[in-house]
Amino acid sequence: MNSKRKSELTERQARLAEIKAAQKRAERRRTILIATIIGVVVLALVGTTTTVLVRQARHQASVQAAAKAPISGVQTFTNLSRNHVTGTVAYAQNPPVGGDHSEIDQNCGYYSAPVADENAVHSMEHGAVWITHQADLPAAQLTTLRSFAAKSAYVLVTPRTGLPAPVVASAWGVQLQLASADDPRLAAFVTKYANGPQTPEPGASCSGGTGTPEAQ
Repeated sequence: MNSKRKSELTERQARLAEIKAAQKRAERRRTILIATIIGVVVLALVGTTTTVLVRQARHQASVQAAAKAPISGVQTFTNLSRNHVTGTVAYAQNPPVGGDHSEIDQNCGYYSAPVADENAVHSMEHGAVWITHQADLPAAQLTTLRSFAAKSAYVLVTPRTGLPAPVVASAWGVQLQLASADDPRLAAFVTKYANGPQTPEPGASCSGGTGTPEAQ
């Protein structure tokens, strides 16, 4: 091989080596860039998750504190009978907060149609919080009420005509009228009274009775 050919080969090999080195440097830069982006995204997700968890913990602590204190606007009713009867009952309150009732309880959960008072009262005897609402309640507020039913085995949610307020929360012997499902007192009421100390039959099931709640 003559000297010119050797020189050309050496020059070509040098260029190839330089190209490969440049490619490796580019790959390293891409790797570093991708790792940096992933790190930033992970940190952002961790930060967001932590913020959400902290907010949820603070909210839950606030609700628990509100539930331990007297809840403004709650009405109390005493001397409620508890007999099992057949047929309809004329209740003194709207919605009822106790009294004679059907021997069959209403399965707790969310319903888009009204239920019989007599079955719902039996559920309250078992510890249910019965949240009734006007039929034209905004969809966003209905979603809020659905969430209460989804989170507790002792919440019954149904529409009802002739209510004295857009939303009324009732448990055995207690009731709270609300202008909105977003009122923070509703969460405190559910926390305090769902299978709470006012329950005539604490620990009794709110299932196995009548009705099929809608899927949450």
